[in-house]
Amino acid sequence: MSDMYLIWTAVGSILLLLFLVMKARLHAVIALILVSMVAGIATGMSPADINKTIQEGMAGTLGFIAVVVSLGSMFGRVMEQTGALDVIGQTLVRKVGQKYTPWAVGLTGLICALPLFFDVAVVLLIGLVFATARRGGGTVTANGCALLAGIAACQAYLIPTAGPILVASQLGADFGYVIPFGILAAVPAMILAGPIYGNWISKRVEMPLPPLKGKECAGECASDQEIPPTFGLALGLILLPLIMIGLKSIALHFIASTSPMYAWFEFIGHPFTAILVACFMAFYLLGFRRGLSKQEVMDICSSALQPAGVIILVTGAGGVFKQVLVDSGVGQAVGDFLAQYDLSVVVLAFLFAGFVRVIQGSATVAMLTAVGLIQPMLEPMHLSGAELAVVTIAIGGGAKLLSHVNDSGFWLANRYLNLTEKQTLQTWTVTDTIVGLTGFCVALVIFSFI
Repeated sequence: MSDMYLIWTAVGSILLLLFLVMKARLHAVIALILVSMVAGIATGMSPADINKTIQEGMAGTLGFIAVVVSLGSMFGRVMEQTGALDVIGQTLVRKVGQKYTPWAVGLTGLICALPLFFDVAVVLLIGLVFATARRGGGTVTANGCALLAGIAACQAYLIPTAGPILVASQLGADFGYVIPFGILAAVPAMILAGPIYGNWISKRVEMPLPPLKGKECAGECASDQEIPPTFGLALGLILLPLIMIGLKSIALHFIASTSPMYAWFEFIGHPFTAILVACFMAFYLLGFRRGLSKQEVMDICSSALQPAGVIILVTGAGGVFKQVLVDSGVGQAVGDFLAQYDLSVVVLAFLFAGFVRVIQGSATVAMLTAVGLIQPMLEPMHLSGAELAVVTIAIGGGAKLLSHVNDSGFWLANRYLNLTEKQTLQTWTVTDTIVGLTGFCVALVIFSFI
């Protein structure tokens, strides 16, 4: 099949998917799997291969997402119902003022997401959006866009997050340039996509503030259960998994891979271990130690798993669609199509990543695919380490374009912020795209000076 046929088949599949989810109101899980089958047949995959790809796509996605979302949801619900998140929100609003709360939330997302995967960062930090809004510090829309913009900008441009560091290492870029160039791209991207766009769209899209199910102490507190946790304890619990993951990233640079300590740091700093430890600490310090029974703590956890299950299934179905498009050769077809035009390597890198992101959903896969497509073109050009660092930033920007219903980030924003699909496109999709376009513009400016 020709490259153009594969590309137009992918475009048609995306349009069909949007129609089924937004107009026909078909459940996202069913729509994603149905369109995956249609796309597989249309691109010439055998029926047996389609079923195998569906299985691999679901399993490959859920292997990480299911554990992270489940543990993170329980951790977040305990933090919410015991008043820990409310304490953080109240303190944050008091320190920076109501007017600047979205800026503080966006900066929190930008910094705290450094050692995390995107999904982990969203699950751990999303409670701050509601906690600050309850205290009058901005709306849910403004704070939500700010947090997501901060996390997205971090994941696109900053080391040591997985995507940028993998791209930079494979391209052979100079990390001494990737770090400052990444900061130059990430900070304005967070500001434009978060506080500024969030404030504008908050006047047009209203995100609901869910009822607070935890206990608040309005006057004299009769028991330890009614006394809010201290700010230090609440903040420490949120920082605990971040510190564990961050220490692993640092320690592994100084320990030989053959050392037994290397394996232990890998284990301790893995998101599974870090969030599980945070859960147990929250159970004890916010639950048992403050008078809650084991059954009460487990009831809180159970209440978190029902909405988490929907997120997990939708995200897994998105992985199915991604895998079908990858296995059908659409990514390679996009690369061959763009390569025939005489464009700057920065523009090409951005477009490669952008096209693959729109077609298959995953930002990380888009970044790595773009590297594979652009590398053969870079080898005869003998670019410097600084120039390759700019290409790294351009790829990160392209991988943030037009997140929609085949992206797990779209459904995390949709479910956790309780949005319709249209509202998710208006908020998260535009926020993520602004992050990408801002970084691309910064990359073009830097490339023109080096």
